[in-house]
Amino acid sequence: MIEKLKEITAHFEGLEAQMADGVLINDQTSYTVVAKEHRHLSPIVEKARKYILIDEQMNDDQEILDGDDDELKEIAQAEIEELQLSMDTLEEEMKVLLLPHDPTDDKNTIVEVRAGTGGDEAALFAADLYRMYCRFAERNGWKYEVMESNAIGIGGLKEIIFSVSGESVYGMMKFESGVHRVQRVPKTETSGRVHTSAATVAVLPEAEKADVEMVDADLKIDTYRASGAGGQHVNKTESAIRITHIPTGLVVTCQDESSQHKNKAAALKVLRSRLLAAEQEKLSKERREARRDMVSTGDRSAKIRTYNFPQGRITDHRINFTAYNLEAIMDGDIGEIIENLKLADQQFQLASIGD
Repeated sequence: MIEKLKEITAHFEGLEAQMADGVLINDQTSYTVVAKEHRHLSPIVEKARKYILIDEQMNDDQEILDGDDDELKEIAQAEIEELQLSMDTLEEEMKVLLLPHDPTDDKNTIVEVRAGTGGDEAALFAADLYRMYCRFAERNGWKYEVMESNAIGIGGLKEIIFSVSGESVYGMMKFESGVHRVQRVPKTETSGRVHTSAATVAVLPEAEKADVEMVDADLKIDTYRASGAGGQHVNKTESAIRITHIPTGLVVTCQDESSQHKNKAAALKVLRSRLLAAEQEKLSKERREARRDMVSTGDRSAKIRTYNFPQGRITDHRINFTAYNLEAIMDGDIGEIIENLKLADQQFQLASIGD
């Protein structure tokens, strides 16, 4: 353990030296790669330095125990016992930090929210989820942008696709994929009965061109007149885009941007991300099956969470987490839920390593 930690610390110090090098600063691409690795290793090295220092102190105390001074031996023994507790705590913390880092977690993300069962109430709930994620993004200093939306007249959303960009966005948002269920009295309900509705959320890592091989011959691109809000210009020009990926049959449409060029760029971004997600799902099928009972990161058929408005309660069924701060949750305060999901995921990974 000590030698491995010393190697990590030396590598970290090497990264610091590179970042201070004026040559690297002028190469923005390389600097970004080095800075990202430095940022990832920083909490590990902080713990590692403490661990190494404690190990040195324990070695010094052990030398005293091997000596002849009984009074010093008693002090050294007490110190060793105290240091051992600190070392055990640091060791458990570092086991989590040293888990293999998924580079996908560093990516930006595309979020797709769709109304499920429940008619207009499901569309209203989908709009509430979209607002919740926007508020969560704002709390984290992330940027978000609507790529495609399909609204209904009473303020609901049949579907909305939006991108979220910032630091470690996908790593935080990936646990939101699945079926979200709401129990409340709908705005359209006159008798006061509680209804149950649902919306699905899909969180995709935003794919870069290098992540997915996509050739023009595999794409069928159609243009058509956009519908909905936007005035005469929207309806008279064929600015909307429909792209079909022929090998997989995936279809992506986009009409929210003002020009055909922008809509095409947005549609291609969504298509790349869906293709990347499909490839990752194929490669990780066995792992996902094993994790299904704990933390769902992409199974849309799984009911992952219930929002009970009459009781002010939210329950995440994957980890049996319940809280009674629903109003704050709907205002984007979902950090505690996500941290608990991340912790459950880490514990599963540690258990898998042990097996």
